Amino acid sequence: MNLACDMGGMGFIETHKADCMVSVLINTHMLVAARDAGVERYLFGSSACVYAADKQTDTDVTALKEADAYPAMPEDGYGWEKLFGERMCRHFMEDYGLSVRVPRFHNVYGPHGTYDGGREKAPAAICRKVIQAQLDGTNAIEIWGDGKQTRSFTYIDDTIDGIFRLLESDVTEPINIGSSQLVTINELVDIVEGIAGVKLERRYKLDAPQGVRGRNSDNTLIREKLGWEPSTTLETGLAATYAWIHEQLTSGARDEAALAVQGV
Repeated sequence: MNLACDMGGMGFIETHKADCMVSVLINTHMLVAARDAGVERYLFGSSACVYAADKQTDTDVTALKEADAYPAMPEDGYGWEKLFGERMCRHFMEDYGLSVRVPRFHNVYGPHGTYDGGREKAPAAICRKVIQAQLDGTNAIEIWGDGKQTRSFTYIDDTIDGIFRLLESDVTEPINIGSSQLVTINELVDIVEGIAGVKLERRYKLDAPQGVRGRNSDNTLIREKLGWEPSTTLETGLAATYAWIHEQLTSGARDEAALAVQGV
């Protein structure tokens, strides 16, 4: 199972395109090693960033089905790396008989994920910003873009469930593993504010990286092939994510305060 990649949220993807592209080496070496070792089944973690940009220009986006990756116009850098990786898997299957599985992940989030440092994705970033706004007393949150861009976000438990269901299936073509619950970024903030029990001033950073205008997962194929689709609501997943990030931020603050009292 190759789930390794040098990547992050949109802020990282748009400013580290070369770093994201170098990840083709991971999949190249893994495929060659799998072939040479006689591996029977190989899973490559792909991404919704492979989908053609001209199908994601509207906030009221039509959910993306697997065929929408072509004609190719993926996210620059990271999306091209993933689409190329998918093609490599296909040709290793055709030429060497390596049975491949290719999930296209849609914005995976949850506890234990990156929440600061520049690689975090929107759900974790929003949770962190809401918590920090309360801790520092600013009661304000910076939102990248106008907040009207739309996305779907997939909880980590659903993602893991989907990985194993796919791995144990006979599905060899790329397939979406993503939630179909579409929200605007403003609605994402609404949910996190509701969890926190606060209402913050919103400051929009219109020149920040935003990615495509709208993206959602069409789950027709996964329901047909696996009889399953991600089902954890964003409200449920964000509640668990918020609680974990809150613990990380507040326990760190307590540790720093204790060290200050000790004169360290």
